[in-house]
Amino acid sequence: MSKLWVERTGIRRYTGRSSRGAQVLIGSEDVDEVFTPGELLKIALAACSGMSSDAPLARRLGDDYRATISVSGPADREQERYPLLEETLELELSVLPDSDKQRLLTVVRRAVDQVCTVGRTLQAGTEVRFEIKDEDGS
Repeated sequence: MSKLWVERTGIRRYTGRSSRGAQVLIGSEDVDEVFTPGELLKIALAACSGMSSDAPLARRLGDDYRATISVSGPADREQERYPLLEETLELELSVLPDSDKQRLLTVVRRAVDQVCTVGRTLQAGTEVRFEIKDEDGS
């Protein structure tokens, strides 16, 4: 499992990093060329749904199929949470007969429901533990 962390790089600006060398720029909405934490949450959900449905879609549509997954949902600022996130998977399905389309959509929904860890975590809720450490170890 890779290690994940964020480093502060400016006022309301952070860089998320992984021990595999990946990075993502994070900041508030008024900072250019960054994702907000809420946008990253939504992107993680859409990416998880895409990756969970990748194998069944590739089997039926070919390895080079195109897919776009949009995700949206406004924040409830009183509760500081997203009460509803809506995803839309856009595909070119005209190459399939209608009966195959319905079967494929059922398989895709099942795959996302069963193996999308991000979606399953959001739906079930999760415990989050937060602690603060002094860098000198005390």
